[in-house]
Amino acid sequence: MAEMTYRTALVTGASSGLGRGLALWLAKHGVRVFATGRRLSQLQALASEAQAAGAAVEPVVMDVNHAEATQERIRAIDAECGGLDLVVANAGIGGPTHGKRMDWERTRAIIDTNVTGAAATLCAVLPQMVERRRGHVVGVSSLAGMRGLAGHAAYSASKAFLATFLESLRVDLKGTGVQVTCVYPGFVKSELTAKNNFPMPFLMETEDAVALMGRGIFAGAAEVSFPWQLATPMRLLKVMPNPLFDATARRLK
Repeated sequence: MAEMTYRTALVTGASSGLGRGLALWLAKHGVRVFATGRRLSQLQALASEAQAAGAAVEPVVMDVNHAEATQERIRAIDAECGGLDLVVANAGIGGPTHGKRMDWERTRAIIDTNVTGAAATLCAVLPQMVERRRGHVVGVSSLAGMRGLAGHAAYSASKAFLATFLESLRVDLKGTGVQVTCVYPGFVKSELTAKNNFPMPFLMETEDAVALMGRGIFAGAAEVSFPWQLATPMRLLKVMPNPLFDATARRLK
């Protein structure tokens, strides 16, 4: 597939981590980026860093937990900028949700952000992209979404939702001029992973992960997964028979 050219992009969850890194990467590649998040000071710092590099990042304070407001804001930006070429649903949260100690409040928070917020972000401009016969929607899932990992039911399920949602969109949008990409990161250094108190194999530097994401998006890849050392065994787990997977997953927690 030929590479697209991007004039404009919107990235959610751009206050830190992969979202911040991707917003800056896109801006340095000549894209006008609308970087959204809840923390204005971090977004302003990102915009200043981009400006110093001769790039354009526009901070947008937005909370994807408010789905209707998210839809309205993204649609307004789409109209104001003459059409968004790229929308990246990156905003997400994690946290343990063990079956024996299930916490509904944490589960609901994860679903609100990772499922409802991501879907609202992607749905906001899909009709306009289809009408324009141009555009690219991207969702940041996780390797954890490939199977239900022990102790992380809500997070794994939320990322599985996003991956399946994008897969269906990819099939539906064939021939419309709108591309769909699902990103499956492993462990990447960020505020989110800094809170983890368990081993994180093949932990990646943010800059390395962002470069893989950016190149995959520009190439129009259907899927981008990294690091390969973790993506490969996770794909094997995906096709593993349930009894064998259950025994394996219990040992991994």
